[in-house]
Amino acid sequence: MSQQKTSRMLNRRQAIKKTGSFMLAAPFVSLAGCKWEDVTEELENQQSSYSSSTAALLNEDNSGVAWATGGTASMSVIYPNPFESTDLGSACTLTESLTLGPCYSRTLDREDISEGRDGLPVRLSFMVVDSNCNPVPGAIVDIWHCDPYGVYSGDDMSAVDFCTGGDTEAQAAAWFRGTQTTDSDGRVNFNTCFPGWYQGRAVHIHLQFIINGETYLVSQVGFQDSLNLEILANEPVYNERGINGYTYNNSDTVFLSSEYEIFLCDTQKMSDGSMLAWKTFVIPDEPSSNDEDPDGPDGPWGPGGPGGPGGPGGGRP
Repeated sequence: MSQQKTSRMLNRRQAIKKTGSFMLAAPFVSLAGCKWEDVTEELENQQSSYSSSTAALLNEDNSGVAWATGGTASMSVIYPNPFESTDLGSACTLTESLTLGPCYSRTLDREDISEGRDGLPVRLSFMVVDSNCNPVPGAIVDIWHCDPYGVYSGDDMSAVDFCTGGDTEAQAAAWFRGTQTTDSDGRVNFNTCFPGWYQGRAVHIHLQFIINGETYLVSQVGFQDSLNLEILANEPVYNERGINGYTYNNSDTVFLSSEYEIFLCDTQKMSDGSMLAWKTFVIPDEPSSNDEDPDGPDGPWGPGGPGGPGGPGGGRP
């Protein structure tokens, strides 16, 4: 799906809805003795200033800043809303459905899914809309990904040893898994660390979207190869594994080789060295009929080696 980044003007009614929080944060806006037109004009001015600030942050050149390490504890910036100037129009193409895979495990409702693990800190910002491009509030976004060494956490997957590489610490943990519920604008945020990789798969994150207990979409997202290689080859933790045998996006076993770019996140390096990554997902109007069995004929995941510093893992989805 193409994400057009064109500025759009808010009318007065929209400005009040979008900037209601400014009335609490800006004591200099006094209602006493003011005309309603003056109040709405002030709110519009604040919204315009806020939008300009957001655009500036998303276009800020932080190429001279080193990538941060130390996990989410090293995050120190206020992240902008990357969807502030996004105009999706009125007809959106459904996000491509991809495999759930065998490494789904129990999860927790939380914004920070890192459980204190080390790595390059990443703020994930996702927006969920329907086929008419309207925000979908109240949708549960469930995400999971491997650690910098290509290992998944959890002990109740359909292929525990396969996904964790037999690592007992990983089996006792639940890092890099979590859920959040979309707000009135269809948005959720997660704090995590940049994922690692394993043989046969490019760097990726799994997602599923649930409404009223029913799954509407299962998909995955990735990142540009140039970004992956820069981090995996040079950054602490990741460079222990390195890029020997790295799987490029166009050679990935799950992404569509000719259209892999539709699965990639937009990214921005922030001034504190953390990463902001964002993407819009268009979910269908009805629950998914996908009843994939990861252990069945459509999911021959079996046996592969563990991820880890010693070498690439098996071909997990």
